[in-house]
Amino acid sequence: MHPSLRSFLLAAGTILCLTARSFAADAPATRRPNILFIYADDQSYKTLSCYPGGPAWIKTPHIDRLATRGVRFERSYLGAWCMPSRAALLTGRLQHAVMSMTMAGQYPGSKYDPALCPFVPAQFRRQGYHTAQIGKWHTGTDTGYGRDWDHQIVWNRPGHPENAGNYYADQILTFNGVDRLTKGYSTDNYTDWAIEYLRGQHRDPNKPWYLWLCYGAIHGPTTPAARHQGTLAGKSTPAPADIVGPWPDKPAYLEKTKAWMIGPDGKPAMANKARRADNFDSLASGKSYDAWIQQVNECMAAVDEGVGRVLAALEASGQLANTLVVYTADQGYGLGEHGFNQKVAPYDATVASPLIISWPGKIPEGKVCQHPVNAPDLVDLFCRTAGVTVPWKTHGRDIRPLLQNPGTTEWKSPLLMTHTSRSYGAETDEIPTDERLTSTGGVPWYALLRDGKYKYIRNLVAGETEELYDLEADPEELTNLAARPNQAARLRDLRAKAIAELRRTEAKFVDRLPPTKAELGR
Repeated sequence: MHPSLRSFLLAAGTILCLTARSFAADAPATRRPNILFIYADDQSYKTLSCYPGGPAWIKTPHIDRLATRGVRFERSYLGAWCMPSRAALLTGRLQHAVMSMTMAGQYPGSKYDPALCPFVPAQFRRQGYHTAQIGKWHTGTDTGYGRDWDHQIVWNRPGHPENAGNYYADQILTFNGVDRLTKGYSTDNYTDWAIEYLRGQHRDPNKPWYLWLCYGAIHGPTTPAARHQGTLAGKSTPAPADIVGPWPDKPAYLEKTKAWMIGPDGKPAMANKARRADNFDSLASGKSYDAWIQQVNECMAAVDEGVGRVLAALEASGQLANTLVVYTADQGYGLGEHGFNQKVAPYDATVASPLIISWPGKIPEGKVCQHPVNAPDLVDLFCRTAGVTVPWKTHGRDIRPLLQNPGTTEWKSPLLMTHTSRSYGAETDEIPTDERLTSTGGVPWYALLRDGKYKYIRNLVAGETEELYDLEADPEELTNLAARPNQAARLRDLRAKAIAELRRTEAKFVDRLPPTKAELGR
């Protein structure tokens, strides 16, 4: 064992537990449960018709059917943007504690030391699973083929920055370590290859399997398949109440991230904004709000079809009853809420993902859970379900009680998610005050805590306001309660819980938190 990893493991201490009997069948190794993990990109939960809040005319029948066969979580918080959410799902650790991961070279280049940053799929391989990943890869130029993954067909964005804008066509894909330019619409390609795998190709039939299917849709440039382009033309939906502001009780950076204006017709349109080449932003200024919402949902249609085809293949192969199925996305994406047309910011519209978990006969069907989960929670669930142990400290909570009783009101464990921009691990020990603080989407570092119906946000900028929202009374997060005298006790309580969770998850910057606006008496 690498000596640095040995020290890391000894310091970490906690070992992820084996699965309980209620979640893993007492059966031969070949009958251990499979895991199908379907992962969309930049997806607002409002693009699914099984979630409230979106246009009444959107239809996602296949994902809706999955929700009727499992538990739909009102929210999940996996990360603020594409790379850290994936890093957390590969390590079981929040962004600030992902060791050795760093941005390197031309964006989106990144690297890590696998001895210091081991990935969970490798433990699945070592402990009897066949592992596969298909689709978008965005966590280091090293994709882990042969170490973490037995079978891998991935679009390696960090490894080919010149091709990193090709979300939908002409992708340089890595087939089990070999690169080649590939034609066809990416969403359909990924679906086809996933179906091949489910039908038994490219895997050992005597092993249970773990498949991570990572769609690149509906990330910008948000290009619908040809068969879906124009199918929603003429559809309209009301714009969010605060699409052009003002935001007097929110942080100052919202004025800089504002992406919408009132067009000549008196309706919201995309603001004139310089194209960001490093983020492959091809959105035209002046595009109407209705046209954008149509485009997003037309692009989503192929993902829904793909999920339907994948689930049909799973069922036809006779494996449905022995497979835990999870559908989610790396994070949300603001569709005008609080002036955003991006991800990253700590509001549900911009970071909260949809999440559906299904396993016929093992968990309830057609239920909704109000308690959110984060990325390490999902890693914990996968490992407990599969009976896989991880020899380093992970940050996940055991969410099996939520699956066994989705409507419980007894859940008392708060959720933490952190955003530290493009910094990971030791790079987050000190909170920067230069451009590194806001290098992703113009949004500064923050810690987000969910405790019951309340959300607390600690913006890591000296003198900036804290934020407190009652998501039951104010699901669109229009009213910040943090400065209200009648909320002072709750604010202190949530602030203390956030600090406690930062300590539990090894955030070194917890002892260097900049003073809040309230603490400075402003």
